[in-house]
Amino acid sequence: MSAPSRPTPALDFKSATLYALRLVLHTHEPAEIEAELTQRMDHAGSLFRQEPIVIDARQLQQSPDWPWLLELLRRQQLPVIGVLAEGALLDDAQAAGLTAVDTAAERPARAPVAKEKADRVQAVPAHAESAQTKQAMQKKQAAANTIPTPDVAAATTGEQPATDAPLSADTLVINRPLRSGQRIYARNGDLIVVGMVSQGAEVIADGNIHVYGPLRGKAMAGARGNPGARIFTTCLEPELVAIAGVYRVVENALEPDVHQRAALIQLDGEHLQITALNT
Repeated sequence: MSAPSRPTPALDFKSATLYALRLVLHTHEPAEIEAELTQRMDHAGSLFRQEPIVIDARQLQQSPDWPWLLELLRRQQLPVIGVLAEGALLDDAQAAGLTAVDTAAERPARAPVAKEKADRVQAVPAHAESAQTKQAMQKKQAAANTIPTPDVAAATTGEQPATDAPLSADTLVINRPLRSGQRIYARNGDLIVVGMVSQGAEVIADGNIHVYGPLRGKAMAGARGNPGARIFTTCLEPELVAIAGVYRVVENALEPDVHQRAALIQLDGEHLQITALNT
Protein backbone atom coordinates (compact mmCIF):
# COMPACT_ATOMS: atom_id res chain seq x y z
CA MET A 1 0.00 0.00 0.00
CA SER A 2 1.52 3.31 -1.08
CA ALA A 3 1.93 6.14 1.39
CA PRO A 4 -0.55 9.01 1.04
CA SER A 5 0.82 12.03 -0.84
CA ARG A 6 1.59 15.11 1.21
CA PRO A 7 -0.69 18.06 0.55
CA THR A 8 0.76 21.10 -1.18
CA PRO A 9 1.48 23.79 1.43
CA ALA A 10 -0.62 26.93 1.28
CA LEU A 11 2.51 29.10 1.39
CA ASP A 12 6.29 29.11 1.65
CA PHE A 13 8.87 31.63 2.79
CA LYS A 14 11.65 32.21 0.24
CA SER A 15 14.70 34.44 0.51
CA ALA A 16 14.68 37.47 -1.79
CA THR A 17 16.80 40.52 -2.51
CA LEU A 18 15.04 43.69 -3.60
CA TYR A 19 16.77 46.84 -4.77
CA ALA A 20 14.71 49.99 -4.34
CA LEU A 21 15.03 53.65 -5.22
CA ARG A 22 15.87 55.84 -2.25
CA LEU A 23 13.82 59.04 -2.14
CA VAL A 24 15.89 61.44 -0.01
CA LEU A 25 13.89 64.20 1.67
CA HIS A 26 15.64 67.51 2.27
CA THR A 27 12.58 69.32 3.59
CA HIS A 28 9.31 68.48 5.33
CA GLU A 29 7.38 71.27 3.58
CA PRO A 30 4.56 69.79 1.43
CA ALA A 31 4.61 72.53 -1.24
CA GLU A 32 8.34 72.16 -1.86
CA ILE A 33 8.19 68.38 -1.93
CA GLU A 34 5.26 68.31 -4.35
CA ALA A 35 6.81 70.89 -6.70
CA GLU A 36 10.14 69.06 -6.85
CA LEU A 37 8.57 65.63 -7.27
CA THR A 38 6.24 66.84 -10.01
CA GLN A 39 9.17 68.34 -11.92
CA ARG A 40 11.26 65.17 -11.58
CA MET A 41 8.42 62.93 -12.71
CA ASP A 42 7.58 65.20 -15.66
CA HIS A 43 11.18 65.00 -16.80
CA ALA A 44 11.97 61.37 -16.14
CA GLY A 45 8.96 59.60 -14.71
CA SER A 46 9.61 56.53 -16.85
CA LEU A 47 12.82 55.95 -14.92
CA PHE A 48 11.06 55.75 -11.60
CA ARG A 49 7.40 54.88 -12.13
CA GLN A 50 6.35 51.56 -10.51
CA GLU A 51 9.80 51.16 -8.94
CA PRO A 52 9.87 50.29 -5.21
CA ILE A 53 10.62 53.36 -3.10
CA VAL A 54 12.34 53.70 0.28
CA ILE A 55 11.79 57.14 1.83
CA ASP A 56 14.98 58.47 3.45
CA ALA A 57 14.03 61.03 6.11
CA ARG A 58 17.29 60.96 8.04
CA GLN A 59 18.22 64.52 7.05
CA LEU A 60 15.00 66.00 8.44
CA GLN A 61 14.54 67.64 11.81
CA GLN A 62 10.76 67.54 11.63
CA SER A 63 8.40 64.87 10.34
CA PRO A 64 6.61 65.49 7.07
CA ASP A 65 2.89 64.90 6.77
CA TRP A 66 3.29 61.17 6.26
CA PRO A 67 -0.27 60.32 5.11
CA TRP A 68 -0.16 63.21 2.62
CA LEU A 69 3.27 62.15 1.35
CA LEU A 70 2.22 58.53 0.87
CA GLU A 71 -0.84 59.64 -1.11
CA LEU A 72 1.32 61.95 -3.25
CA LEU A 73 3.69 59.10 -4.09
CA ARG A 74 0.78 56.76 -4.79
CA ARG A 75 -0.63 59.23 -7.32
CA GLN A 76 2.78 59.33 -9.01
CA GLN A 77 2.78 55.50 -9.17
CA LEU A 78 5.71 55.20 -6.76
CA PRO A 79 5.03 52.26 -4.40
CA VAL A 80 6.59 52.83 -0.97
CA ILE A 81 8.01 49.77 0.76
CA GLY A 82 9.72 51.31 3.76
CA VAL A 83 11.39 54.24 5.46
CA LEU A 84 14.83 55.21 6.72
CA ALA A 85 14.43 57.41 9.80
CA GLU A 86 15.43 57.68 13.43
CA GLY A 87 13.90 58.66 16.75
CA ALA A 88 10.63 60.56 16.70
CA LEU A 89 10.61 60.68 12.89
CA LEU A 90 10.66 56.90 12.75
CA ASP A 91 7.91 56.69 15.35
CA ASP A 92 5.74 59.05 13.30
CA ALA A 93 6.44 57.13 10.09
CA GLN A 94 5.57 53.80 11.69
CA ALA A 95 2.37 55.31 13.10
CA ALA A 96 1.47 56.17 9.49
CA GLY A 97 1.93 52.51 8.52
CA LEU A 98 5.49 52.57 7.17
CA THR A 99 8.03 49.85 7.92
CA ALA A 100 11.57 50.61 9.05
CA VAL A 101 14.19 49.36 6.57
CA ASP A 102 17.48 47.81 7.64
CA THR A 103 20.33 49.90 6.26
CA ALA A 104 23.14 47.48 7.11
CA ALA A 105 23.60 46.50 3.45
CA GLU A 106 23.24 50.00 2.05
CA ARG A 107 25.55 50.80 -0.87
CA PRO A 108 28.15 53.54 -0.33
CA ALA A 109 26.62 56.89 -1.14
CA ARG A 110 28.02 58.83 -4.08
CA ALA A 111 28.89 62.49 -4.13
CA PRO A 112 25.97 64.89 -4.75
CA VAL A 113 25.08 65.47 -8.39
CA ALA A 114 25.43 68.96 -9.84
CA LYS A 115 21.82 70.00 -10.17
CA GLU A 116 22.24 72.10 -13.28
CA LYS A 117 23.67 69.13 -15.17
CA ALA A 118 21.95 66.02 -13.89
CA ASP A 119 19.76 64.63 -11.14
CA ARG A 120 20.09 61.27 -9.45
CA VAL A 121 17.97 58.94 -7.39
CA GLN A 122 20.26 56.40 -5.75
CA ALA A 123 19.39 52.72 -5.67
CA VAL A 124 19.96 50.90 -2.39
CA PRO A 125 19.28 47.35 -1.27
CA ALA A 126 16.07 46.99 0.70
CA HIS A 127 17.14 43.52 1.88
CA ALA A 128 20.63 42.40 2.87
CA GLU A 129 22.28 39.69 0.83
CA SER A 130 24.39 36.93 2.33
CA ALA A 131 28.18 37.34 2.26
CA GLN A 132 28.41 34.33 -0.02
CA THR A 133 26.00 35.85 -2.54
CA LYS A 134 27.87 39.16 -2.49
CA GLN A 135 31.20 37.45 -3.14
CA ALA A 136 29.73 35.55 -6.09
CA MET A 137 28.31 38.76 -7.57
CA GLN A 138 31.63 40.57 -7.13
CA LYS A 139 33.46 37.79 -8.99
CA LYS A 140 30.99 37.97 -11.87
CA GLN A 141 31.28 41.75 -12.02
CA ALA A 142 35.07 41.63 -12.08
CA ALA A 143 34.99 39.11 -14.93
CA ALA A 144 32.36 40.80 -17.07
CA ASN A 145 32.73 44.46 -15.94
CA THR A 146 28.97 44.71 -15.78
CA ILE A 147 26.07 43.91 -13.53
CA PRO A 148 25.25 40.16 -13.57
CA THR A 149 22.03 39.51 -15.48
CA PRO A 150 19.64 36.58 -15.83
CA ASP A 151 19.32 34.63 -19.07
CA VAL A 152 16.14 36.29 -20.31
CA ALA A 153 15.58 39.85 -21.58
CA ALA A 154 12.01 41.18 -21.68
CA ALA A 155 10.36 44.13 -23.45
CA THR A 156 7.20 46.07 -22.73
CA THR A 157 5.46 47.69 -25.71
CA GLY A 158 2.09 48.06 -27.32
CA GLU A 159 3.12 45.83 -30.22
CA GLN A 160 5.59 43.00 -30.58
CA PRO A 161 6.00 41.78 -34.16
CA ALA A 162 7.70 38.50 -34.95
CA THR A 163 10.83 40.28 -36.21
CA ASP A 164 11.59 41.55 -32.67
CA ALA A 165 13.57 38.66 -31.25
CA PRO A 166 16.47 38.33 -28.82
CA LEU A 167 19.82 38.22 -30.59
CA SER A 168 21.25 36.39 -27.59
CA ALA A 169 20.28 35.70 -24.02
CA ASP A 170 21.09 39.28 -22.97
CA THR A 171 20.20 41.35 -26.06
CA LEU A 172 16.84 42.44 -27.45
CA VAL A 173 16.72 43.65 -31.07
CA ILE A 174 13.90 45.84 -32.40
CA ASN A 175 13.93 45.83 -36.21
CA ARG A 176 11.60 48.77 -36.77
CA PRO A 177 11.24 52.47 -35.95
CA LEU A 178 9.41 53.43 -32.77
CA ARG A 179 6.55 55.90 -32.89
CA SER A 180 5.53 58.46 -30.26
CA GLY A 181 3.96 56.75 -27.25
CA GLN A 182 5.74 53.42 -27.73
CA ARG A 183 7.97 52.12 -24.95
CA ILE A 184 10.53 49.30 -25.11
CA TYR A 185 12.26 47.87 -22.05
CA ALA A 186 15.08 45.33 -22.29
CA ARG A 187 15.11 43.85 -18.82
CA ASN A 188 18.45 42.48 -17.61
CA GLY A 189 20.19 43.06 -20.95
CA ASP A 190 21.09 45.31 -23.86
CA LEU A 191 18.70 46.88 -26.37
CA ILE A 192 19.35 47.42 -30.09
CA VAL A 193 16.93 49.47 -32.17
CA VAL A 194 17.38 49.35 -35.95
CA GLY A 195 15.45 52.45 -36.92
CA MET A 196 14.37 55.82 -35.58
CA VAL A 197 13.25 56.42 -32.00
CA SER A 198 10.69 59.17 -32.54
CA GLN A 199 9.98 62.07 -30.23
CA GLY A 200 7.67 60.79 -27.51
CA ALA A 201 8.99 57.21 -27.71
CA GLU A 202 11.05 55.64 -24.92
CA VAL A 203 13.81 53.03 -24.97
CA ILE A 204 14.97 51.59 -21.65
CA ALA A 205 17.52 48.88 -20.88
CA ASP A 206 19.24 47.49 -17.83
CA GLY A 207 22.35 47.28 -20.02
CA ASN A 208 23.49 49.31 -23.03
CA ILE A 209 21.30 50.95 -25.68
CA HIS A 210 22.21 51.06 -29.39
CA VAL A 211 20.06 53.10 -31.78
CA TYR A 212 20.91 52.74 -35.48
CA GLY A 213 18.91 55.74 -36.59
CA PRO A 214 17.91 59.13 -35.17
CA LEU A 215 17.40 59.13 -31.40
CA ARG A 216 14.70 61.76 -30.89
CA GLY A 217 12.86 60.35 -27.88
CA LYS A 218 14.03 59.27 -24.43
CA ALA A 219 16.84 56.75 -23.87
CA MET A 220 17.57 55.33 -20.42
CA ALA A 221 20.42 52.81 -20.04
CA GLY A 222 21.55 51.05 -16.86
CA ALA A 223 17.99 51.37 -15.58
CA ARG A 224 18.66 49.20 -12.52
CA GLY A 225 21.77 51.05 -11.45
CA ASN A 226 24.58 49.90 -13.74
CA PRO A 227 26.92 52.93 -14.01
CA GLY A 228 28.94 51.20 -16.74
CA ALA A 229 26.01 51.17 -19.19
CA ARG A 230 26.25 53.33 -22.31
CA ILE A 231 24.05 54.78 -25.04
CA PHE A 232 25.13 54.70 -28.69
CA THR A 233 23.31 56.31 -31.59
CA THR A 234 24.06 57.25 -35.19
CA CYS A 235 22.12 60.53 -34.87
CA LEU A 236 21.72 62.23 -31.49
CA GLU A 237 18.82 64.66 -30.96
CA PRO A 238 17.03 63.31 -27.85
CA GLU A 239 14.42 64.61 -25.44
CA LEU A 240 16.15 62.95 -22.50
CA VAL A 241 19.11 60.66 -21.89
CA ALA A 242 19.88 58.82 -18.66
CA ILE A 243 22.34 56.29 -17.29
CA ALA A 244 21.91 54.60 -13.90
CA GLY A 245 19.49 57.27 -12.71
CA VAL A 246 21.63 60.25 -13.76
CA TYR A 247 19.65 62.06 -16.41
CA ARG A 248 19.70 65.12 -18.61
CA VAL A 249 16.65 66.76 -20.13
CA VAL A 250 17.50 68.24 -23.54
CA GLU A 251 15.31 71.32 -23.84
CA ASN A 252 17.48 73.06 -26.44
CA ALA A 253 19.74 71.75 -29.18
CA LEU A 254 22.88 70.01 -27.98
CA GLU A 255 26.35 71.31 -28.70
CA PRO A 256 27.09 71.50 -32.47
CA ASP A 257 29.78 68.81 -32.31
CA VAL A 258 27.27 66.18 -31.11
CA HIS A 259 23.86 67.41 -32.28
CA GLN A 260 22.46 65.14 -35.02
CA ARG A 261 25.73 63.22 -35.11
CA ALA A 262 26.85 59.74 -34.12
CA ALA A 263 27.54 59.87 -30.41
CA LEU A 264 28.33 57.94 -27.25
CA ILE A 265 26.80 58.79 -23.87
CA GLN A 266 28.37 57.49 -20.66
CA LEU A 267 28.85 58.38 -17.02
CA ASP A 268 31.92 60.31 -15.96
CA GLY A 269 31.73 60.20 -12.19
CA GLU A 270 28.35 61.74 -11.42
CA HIS A 271 27.91 63.54 -14.75
CA LEU A 272 26.81 62.46 -18.20
CA GLN A 273 29.50 62.71 -20.85
CA ILE A 274 28.45 63.01 -24.48
CA THR A 275 31.14 62.30 -27.07
CA ALA A 276 30.92 62.50 -30.85
CA LEU A 277 31.93 59.32 -32.68
CA ASN A 278 33.99 59.51 -35.83
CA THR A 279 32.08 57.99 -38.76
